[in-house]
Amino acid sequence: VQLQASGGGLVQAGGSLRLSCAVSGRTFTIYAMGWFRQAPGKEREFVANMLWSGGFTYYGDSVKGRFTIFRDAAKKTMYLQMNSLKPEDTAVYYCAAKPGTLSDFEYWGQGTLVTVSS
Repeated sequence: VQLQASGGGLVQAGGSLRLSCAVSGRTFTIYAMGWFRQAPGKEREFVANMLWSGGFTYYGDSVKGRFTIFRDAAKKTMYLQMNSLKPEDTAVYYCAAKPGTLSDFEYWGQGTLVTVSS
């Protein structure tokens, strides 16, 4: 499974961005996918995840109500719609996938930088 994240950039506080994660390879092995982020000098933080089959979604407290995770199965692409962005959302965002409910996120994209200016 290969993941390619894109869509990062510079945005003012209060603005919006949509990140994309294109998935290729053995996509039938994917159980769930998610977004994580890492700000400079900080540990990696969970942002959101969802079942690849659709339906269930789960969000970190810091983004709940502002971010939305969804996917287009036909395009084999997962998205993260980010609204009401804050400077503290500045980070490198990574998409990830895992093959089973009890497994870790094993597949990772290369990351895309989101910078929110105040």
